[in-house]
Amino acid sequence: MKYSLLIALSLSCIPAGARTYNDSIAAHRRQYKNEFITEERSPLKGNDTAYLQFYEPDIQYRITTEIKLTPGSKPFEMPTHSGKTKTFKQYGIVSFTIHDTTLMLQVFQNLKLLEDPKYKDHLFIPFTDLTTYEETYGGGRYIDLSTKDIHHGKLMIDFNKCYNPYCAYAGGYNCPIPPVENRLKVAIRAGEKLYGKEHE
Repeated sequence: MKYSLLIALSLSCIPAGARTYNDSIAAHRRQYKNEFITEERSPLKGNDTAYLQFYEPDIQYRITTEIKLTPGSKPFEMPTHSGKTKTFKQYGIVSFTIHDTTLMLQVFQNLKLLEDPKYKDHLFIPFTDLTTYEETYGGGRYIDLSTKDIHHGKLMIDFNKCYNPYCAYAGGYNCPIPPVENRLKVAIRAGEKLYGKEHE
């Protein structure tokens, strides 16, 4: 009973909006873990998901960005950690300010995925930051978005939902390497951290 009271009191000190947001991130992460179990090509099975690690949710890393579309961009080959390449095209460039620093990220579309109607609106942002190799996976992290998330020239990016590529857990996967332009000069302490188990 005392333990429950302490929890209630601690929660009462957190603004309702923050509690709601934290709950949404918790639900997102539960779904994320479950997908490892259900996905046939997943590098993780069963209890492996217990070693997934995340930063505490921080609503300051949910950022409204300005997006400049680049419809005339040409397809190019993005290298992957396996040595193969994947064909992408730049969809746009987002700009935003975080930690008093103005930053830009390139937003891409995977041309192979575009052939599947299910992914016709999919957008992809691979990036690294100053936590890379130290607190987060050395190969960078990813963010998935949709063209439907763009409203009046703005795109909401929530770094609390950024995740590791499969290469963070095992070899044999073709994980895109973030381009130089997407190497952020700030620390993004949000989203997924280093995997807590030795790489297979």
